[in-house]
Amino acid sequence: MTWKTSTYTDTGSCVEWARPPAGVLVRDTKDRERARVAFGAGAWQPFVDWTKIGAA
Repeated sequence: MTWKTSTYTDTGSCVEWARPPAGVLVRDTKDRERARVAFGAGAWQPFVDWTKIGAA
């Protein structure tokens, strides 16, 4: 699985995400072995939209 780093980080504290067949996984870049958050395919885009609003 290929993990990608968020492009919205400016502090070095960010998340990575990967797209397995069933949705999206998110993990902390500082502790990659801890639990991951799983999003179903329909929940990922609303989450991303929400984070953009909160970051503004």
